Amino acid sequence: MRMLAIRSALMTTVAAIAMGAPAPAAAAKMLDTFMSLTTAAALQAAQAALARCQKDGYTVAVAVVDRGGQPLVMLRDPLAGAHTPPTAINKAATAVSFRTDTSELAANTQTGKPSSGVRQLPGVVAVGGGIMIQAKGSVVGGIGVSGSPGGDSDDACAKAGVAAIDDAIELE
Repeated sequence: MRMLAIRSALMTTVAAIAMGAPAPAAAAKMLDTFMSLTTAAALQAAQAALARCQKDGYTVAVAVVDRGGQPLVMLRDPLAGAHTPPTAINKAATAVSFRTDTSELAANTQTGKPSSGVRQLPGVVAVGGGIMIQAKGSVVGGIGVSGSPGGDSDDACAKAGVAAIDDAIELE
């Protein structure tokens, strides 16, 4: 009896394969491939952002994170405050995590707005200076700048960093 059940199951499987039935769920794709910044690209962006801020007279820290929000590069002007490195890292990671620049996040999470609680999450920095880095329509990393007189100035330096690598990563 048991042999008959096994033979019947085998015949059903062979017939399904012959008729072009879809593969079982176990054969579904199990791994993804994705783009992320290289350390070399991160360093180039960070150097450009730091140079822009120094040219403007600001002593800052600049951090570049990968698409998962993990730091790749952190540069700090020797005179930048002790708070600037972790703030730059968190700005970059916040931009990546929320898929939005931190200036926009700051505006959308003001007190009294439905998303205001986002500001209470650990590591979230809803202040200008965190910018997503995108290539071919995907977020591949983020850059954060901390230490200039305000979020607008941090944004300008971060954007200079992204501009320094933008053409190269789009063509990659």
